[in-house]
Amino acid sequence: MSSDIAPLLEKAVDGVRLTPEEGVRLLESNDLLAIGEAANAVTKRLHPEPYRTYNIDRNINYTNACTAVCDFCAFYRPPDHPEVYVLERDVLLKKIEETVELGGDQILMQGGLHPKLSLEWYEELLSDIKSNFPQVNVHGFSPPEIYHFTKISKLPLKTVLERLKTAGLGSLPGGGGEILVDRVRKEITRGKVLTDDWLEVNRVWHELGGISTATMMFGHVETLAERIEHMERLRQVQDETGGFTAFISWTFQPDNTDMADIPSAGAFEYLKTQAVSRLYLDNFPNIQSSWVTQGEKIGQMALSFGANDMGSLMIEENVVAEAGTVYYLSLDQIRRAIRETGYIPRQRNVFYEYIDNEDDTGRVKPSNRVALPVINSSI
Repeated sequence: MSSDIAPLLEKAVDGVRLTPEEGVRLLESNDLLAIGEAANAVTKRLHPEPYRTYNIDRNINYTNACTAVCDFCAFYRPPDHPEVYVLERDVLLKKIEETVELGGDQILMQGGLHPKLSLEWYEELLSDIKSNFPQVNVHGFSPPEIYHFTKISKLPLKTVLERLKTAGLGSLPGGGGEILVDRVRKEITRGKVLTDDWLEVNRVWHELGGISTATMMFGHVETLAERIEHMERLRQVQDETGGFTAFISWTFQPDNTDMADIPSAGAFEYLKTQAVSRLYLDNFPNIQSSWVTQGEKIGQMALSFGANDMGSLMIEENVVAEAGTVYYLSLDQIRRAIRETGYIPRQRNVFYEYIDNEDDTGRVKPSNRVALPVINSSI
């Protein structure tokens, strides 16, 4: 272990909170194995159980129309673009039906900042989903979307969230976080929520009893100190509310974007940053691997670098795929990846509760071991 960071790693493993300056020092280090070993020790302290988890959901992008301009996004289209769509309700419900048939209990529903869809439209959408599929959790509408709803409806944030919750919204995804530093956000996007308001959406949602996830997309124009500032802002809100269930980070995917000239951050940087997030975010219960952007082997390695969850089977994914990333894993591959790291795979829900049917030997009963195909769609 490098002598310059050994005291910091020991401190984090012992459960003592790191300072922002210490977090930056870890990111500046190239001692990946030492940082990963420490992150793994913290994960085992927080999760001594013999299981590592995954969930089954589908990412449904109900529209690609967006009034924001994000240089890193290959998915969105300006509202007047000929390729703009809004999913017909029966098409969307059919996607959910397919998800349920494949063992899913959740949909991750996000779209662009559509300039004309009213708050009532979203309420009706949620009501239709819950009336047809009451067992399905709607993990929907990123903080930028929620903030956009307040502008369209001219209603307070709390009112908007209360109405969406009543209509059937179950939890909030962490989309649109990128880097929670205004310098970065202003450089890579226009017309989109800044840091304080992104965090406030989550804060108010948590105060209403809701839960959400937090994300970070790194490896573009941010500095190492700004990665830590992002984590620090999340850690502060988590201290206040305790409403974040997990943190997920991934590297910027430059292909087909207006930032295509930026070199991709590699697996080394991904694993190091994820490991540091496990050491720094001492109040976050779960860290998810991002195999969708990193591929099967690095996604599997992430389980030894601070992650305790393989994330979602993700029956459908469109946004990252538009940027040229096309990693897809079957359920058998996800479960095998977990087993090969020495853990028992378990399916969980958004609350990180086990929802499979394990027998006394630690094996999931055959009826729950259905090989699920991966469905990819242009929309």
